[in-house]
Amino acid sequence: MREIDHLIGGASVGGERRGDVFDPNTGRVQARVALADAATVAAAIDAGAKAQPGWAAVNPQRRARVLFEFKRLVENEIDSLAEMLSAEHGKVVADSRGDVQRGLEVIEFACGIPHLLKGDYTHGAGPGIDVYSLRQPLGVVAGITPFNFPAMIPMWMFGVAIACGNTFILKPSERDPSLPVRLGELMLEAGAPAGVLNVVHGDKVAVDALLDSPVVRAISFVGSSDIAHYVYSRGTAAGKRVQAMGGAKNHGIVLPDADMGQTVADLVGAAFGSAGERCMALPVVVPVGARTADTLREALLPEIAKLRLGTSTDRDAHYGPVVSAAHKARIEGYIQLGVDEGAELVVDGRGFTLQGHEGGFFVGPTLFDHVQPTMRSYRDEIFGPVLQMVRADSLAEAIALPSKHQYGNGVAIFTRSGPAAREFAASVDVGMVGINVPIPVPVAYHSFGGWKRSAFADIGIHGEEGVRFYTKVKTVTQRWPGMDAGAAVTDSSFVIPTMK
Repeated sequence: MREIDHLIGGASVGGERRGDVFDPNTGRVQARVALADAATVAAAIDAGAKAQPGWAAVNPQRRARVLFEFKRLVENEIDSLAEMLSAEHGKVVADSRGDVQRGLEVIEFACGIPHLLKGDYTHGAGPGIDVYSLRQPLGVVAGITPFNFPAMIPMWMFGVAIACGNTFILKPSERDPSLPVRLGELMLEAGAPAGVLNVVHGDKVAVDALLDSPVVRAISFVGSSDIAHYVYSRGTAAGKRVQAMGGAKNHGIVLPDADMGQTVADLVGAAFGSAGERCMALPVVVPVGARTADTLREALLPEIAKLRLGTSTDRDAHYGPVVSAAHKARIEGYIQLGVDEGAELVVDGRGFTLQGHEGGFFVGPTLFDHVQPTMRSYRDEIFGPVLQMVRADSLAEAIALPSKHQYGNGVAIFTRSGPAAREFAASVDVGMVGINVPIPVPVAYHSFGGWKRSAFADIGIHGEEGVRFYTKVKTVTQRWPGMDAGAAVTDSSFVIPTMK
């Protein structure tokens, strides 16, 4: 049985407590992963604390060179990394390659850190007085990442944090832990000193140890909203800077003038790609007007029928199994809940089996129509290959649905009308908006972050927001005695100085 250990201070570290890592294609255990206790987490934090002063003293250009080399190494291994990811997650290999690539885009952004860390300078703010600001690293920081993007989201976090001069403790999901460990090994190969990037696996024990440690100065989290709220509350109570990204229920608004062929293709990919296990998936479609709804429904059915489920290694599969037996049961429970609540089950994905992989965690594509906003299956995040249709009579009614929902991560509108799209983007109460873009994940040099219960934070992930999150500003006011032309020595002053 393959054993997956922690990476602490540049060395592989085991542990007595272990958890199972399943093959989602077969349902069988394929590896055992070490689960950290508080002492293991403390060792990782200590390794980070010892490495941080020296790493912060490396000038930003040289830190960027390490990231450039890390990027090169990851690109050289992208095929094997994608296969490693798919084997534990279940998403198809092409999707796993995208997972790695979107993470690398943030690494590319972080390579520009010499420019991003430049401060401000004011010459002559007062008589002989100059004022300037510095951005300095926080110290030891940590990231807690979910199972659905084991490459992208860790790189979103540690790329910027390490570039800024911090050291990083990564606590990835214990469901698919191999790839994060490999990323840590590649960072060492790229020239990062031991302790700059540490990887510890674990459950609530490890999470609480990170949240409570006085040495860890900031925590970045992506996961469910309930856990995000817990991380935010406990972390901020311990005096940390926290960004905690939670769940989502993203809506796609379809206006009568939308390009229906393109819209249907976008909806099918966004709703069912990666088995719907994306916080930026599009599980709710809102057609405006009965005629639009009927046309959309009829257009969706043949495209859903064409979807091919397969193993993660099936190059022709559109999507693979979900991550675990428990998650499969949860998704199928929500499908039954929708039926019980009175929604029309148009396509039922329950009971799907793949010949030769009968124990795999497969869920077929599911479509509901006539879903009502009062239904719990609409209010909750299902996180599976389930598309719900909520009909609206007007654009205003359609905008109100995502605006009033407890989640506010992403939203999209499909239309040919510039004025309608402009009104939608300005008025919808959601953090990330797509206009004819079904999954509006911002590019690396912009910031990622939702609103409401989708994000417990004031600062987003990556982009310039990420640099702000992982640094603190120091402002220096300086005067050099004797440099003021004609300045006379004066007595001590006991009032607040002004810049006259």
